[in-house]
Amino acid sequence: MNTTDEKVIELSKTKILFLVAVACGFVVGGFWMLLLDSAEIAVQRRFNSPILVHGIGVLSIVFFGLCAVFGVKKIVDKRPGLILSATGIFDNSSGVSAGLIPWSEILGFDIFEVQKQKTLVVKVTKPERYIEVGGSVKRALNRMNFKLCGSPIAITSNALEIDFDELLEVCDTYFKKYGKNA
Repeated sequence: MNTTDEKVIELSKTKILFLVAVACGFVVGGFWMLLLDSAEIAVQRRFNSPILVHGIGVLSIVFFGLCAVFGVKKIVDKRPGLILSATGIFDNSSGVSAGLIPWSEILGFDIFEVQKQKTLVVKVTKPERYIEVGGSVKRALNRMNFKLCGSPIAITSNALEIDFDELLEVCDTYFKKYGKNA
């Protein structure tokens, strides 16, 4: 195998900074919802339950707060987002990155799409190996990925200096070269 055949895809600091700004906006929105007076909420035509509105505020603060923290970590991260080589795919593209995924464990790729947002799903032979890695939040997110799209490894181009179609093309090319059936 050719060990010098390597494609490095950098993290896009601009895209990540934008995502962090959006996440911070949702955190501010969550605080606003949390600070709304219960009487003011109750007189609204829609969403007139203070428990629901305050609950959504708390969830927004927690979820998007975590997204912002992961985003800031990626902004200061000097490692590339993805490296494709004869060995496999090294994933460092998100807060729940899988690390090295050897070609011997990759069965192929699927596309998971929600509201025109495409995600590259990496099908692996032993998903439980990737689900049970990291802290409790990462494990929970990996389990959620597995239930939602059939694999704990889902790569989006949102934080990469490449668009989704290019990402899919590069991964397919390397899989044809080095994957199980190559």
